[in-house]
Amino acid sequence: MKTKLINLIKTKMKPYLNEIQILELNKTLSNVLTGFEVIKKDKNLTFDESKENHELLMNFLSAKQIEGCSERTINYYKTTIFKMLISINLKIENITTDDLRKYLSDYKNQTDASKTTVDNIRRVLSSFFSWLEDEDYILKNPVRRIHKIKTRKVVKEVLSDENFEVLRDNCGNIRDLAMIELLASTGIRVGELVNLNIDDILFNERECVVLGKGDSERMVYFDAKTKIHLLKYLESRKDSNPALFVSFKKPHRRLGINGVERRIRELGHEANIKKVHPHKFRRTMATNAIDKGMPIEQVQKLLGHVQIDTTMQYAMVNQSNVKIAHRKFIG
Repeated sequence: MKTKLINLIKTKMKPYLNEIQILELNKTLSNVLTGFEVIKKDKNLTFDESKENHELLMNFLSAKQIEGCSERTINYYKTTIFKMLISINLKIENITTDDLRKYLSDYKNQTDASKTTVDNIRRVLSSFFSWLEDEDYILKNPVRRIHKIKTRKVVKEVLSDENFEVLRDNCGNIRDLAMIELLASTGIRVGELVNLNIDDILFNERECVVLGKGDSERMVYFDAKTKIHLLKYLESRKDSNPALFVSFKKPHRRLGINGVERRIRELGHEANIKKVHPHKFRRTMATNAIDKGMPIEQVQKLLGHVQIDTTMQYAMVNQSNVKIAHRKFIG
């Protein structure tokens, strides 16, 4: 409690003191409070304090929106941080590292969440408190001393050539066939797929521009087979919707992310193939490209990754190719 009180006083005085004076204030408060017991009478937030927490959260979300985060990402930030604030029930500037450690530990135990899920929450909280520190709302980010949670690296599955052929055969309509061919050929995200319009497709060049994360545009490319299926699909349509992929039922609205994900899962179920989802096509494309010798930097460009480390996580190199390369280059 003493630490929380000292931190609260330092935060309040920070605008009026320099770094040396803050250090002296910390030392003085620590000495003066030695031997005293500090007790907070009421741990519940007052209405004004709760309102201030909410305003800081909204300011943070506005900053993320300006940075170009998607609506889906912003909603995840909002839900994750709001749950933490409700659970800990303290004014933001009074939240300590121990409070957050306990929250993460309790969350894991109560929900039986995986280490990856808990670490994702830690990363969101770190982003939030780092922003608060940068904006001088708090003195120090309390998540800084909570280290990344070690998780077991799992080699995620990709679609084999046989699986993809079975999926093709089980497509009962030209729309679904064109959709999985485009996903497999370009490696685009499902969010990028649903935002595509017919006018975005350059059939002669077999390429299209997609709008990726952070509203960054990039060019992606598709093969001749995909071109043929896309043209057949567009020829079969009777609607005037500019969207590339639309629903079958009138008024033929643009397919959304949930609609595509649901249809891909259904195709996997019908073909008796486990865990088929749009992202699996993206990972498969990246893995196949690297296995066939495409430089990792070019794969990174195709996938629209800012960091090359992200590309390496998506593309799990085939172990048999590693063995062949070892024999070729080493022995």
